[in-house]
Amino acid sequence: MFSERTNWKLVENRFTRALGQVRASGAKVLDLTVSNPTRAGLHYDEQAILGALASPRALDYDPQSKGLREARESVAKYYREEHGVRDLDAEQIILTTSTSEGYSFVFRLLCNSGDELLVPKPSYPLFEFLADLQDVKLAPYELIYDHGWQMDFPSLEKAVTARTRGVVVVHPNNPTGSYVPGGEMEMLNSFCGEHGLAVIADEVFLDYGLEDTVHASFAGNCEVLTFTLSGLSKIAALPQMKVAWVVTSGPESDVKEAMGRLEVIADTYLSMNAPLQWATPSLLTQRKNIQPQLLERVRANLAELDRQLAALQACQRLSVEGGWYAVLRVPVTRSDEDLAIELLRDKSVLIHPGHFYDFPRDGYLVLSLITPQLEFAAGMTAILQRFL
Repeated sequence: MFSERTNWKLVENRFTRALGQVRASGAKVLDLTVSNPTRAGLHYDEQAILGALASPRALDYDPQSKGLREARESVAKYYREEHGVRDLDAEQIILTTSTSEGYSFVFRLLCNSGDELLVPKPSYPLFEFLADLQDVKLAPYELIYDHGWQMDFPSLEKAVTARTRGVVVVHPNNPTGSYVPGGEMEMLNSFCGEHGLAVIADEVFLDYGLEDTVHASFAGNCEVLTFTLSGLSKIAALPQMKVAWVVTSGPESDVKEAMGRLEVIADTYLSMNAPLQWATPSLLTQRKNIQPQLLERVRANLAELDRQLAALQACQRLSVEGGWYAVLRVPVTRSDEDLAIELLRDKSVLIHPGHFYDFPRDGYLVLSLITPQLEFAAGMTAILQRFL
C-alpha cells in the first residue's frame, strides 16, 4: 500500500528507549543536546516579535510565488549589511517555510529520479530523509580532521558520477563547526565547473563565527550555479516562525533558467503565509538582540569545556570555528551509542553519540554549546569523571 520512499525503520533505537526509561524514572536529566533556542533561557523582545505579526496587511491575499517583495528585500538587505553581498537582487530570492522545504525545491529542480547529490560526512542527519522523499540518491564525501577540518577533494572525485547533479556544503558544518574557507571555495567551484554541478550551500549557522575571520557567504558566489539556504530559525533563533529562503547565484543565464523553474515550483505550493511574510523585515532585525546572547553562551561553554579538559589528557575537543556544537574525542572502549547510554543511565547526562552524525568510527561525542551554562558545566563534569 505504501511507497518505497517512506519505507523507513520506525522502531525506536536503543538510545531513544534508554532516554524514555530514564525520564520515566523521574530522574533529572542534564541535557547537553539542546537545539531549541526558544527553550535555552534567552531573552526575546516579546513585544516586537508579537507586534510584527499583527500587520493589517495580512488580511489581504496577495499570492506571489517568490514571496512578498518587501520580505525578499529585507533578506537581500541582510546579506548586504552582514555579509557584503552588494549585488544581490530580491528577484534572486525565493521564500520558503523552512530550509528543509528549500532543499526539497532545489532537489526537485536539479534531479530526476535516481540522480545523485554529494553530501558531507560527518554532518547533520537530515539529508537522507529529504533525499528519500525526492527520490534522490546521496553519495558521501569526507570531511577530514588534521589540526582542523577540511574537505577531502579526492573523495569528491571518487564519488562523482554521470548522474551527480550537485554538491551540498554546510557552512559552517553541523556538528563539526567548520567553515568552507576561500581556498576550498575556489577548489569547489573548479570541481563543480569541470563536472557541470551546482553548489547547494546550507548557511543557517553562518552568523555564529567564533573567531575574527570573515567567512564569505555563498550567496555571493557567481562562478557556478549556487543555491544558498538559510532562515530565521538560527539567524534570529526563531525556529517556530517558519521563515526561510533560497538565494540563487551564478552565471546570469543559469540563474535566469533556475529562477524561472523554481518560481513554478514555489507557485505550485504557495506555502508561505501572509502574516509571517509581512513580519519578516522586523523579525530579521531580532538577530541584533539574540545573536550576541547566543555567541556569549557558546563562548562561555566552550571556555568551560576547555577548562575542564585541561586536567584530563584522555579526552580532546576538536577545533570549532562556528555554530552551536562541539565535538569531543574520547577513548574507544565501546561503541559511542553504548557510551552515550551508559552516561545517560549512570550520570543522567544526555549527549549525542557521533554515529548520529555519520562519524566514520567510534570515539566521538557531540554536545550543544547553547545549553544553559550551569547545566552545561555540571553535565561536562559528570561526563569527564567517566574518563578519570
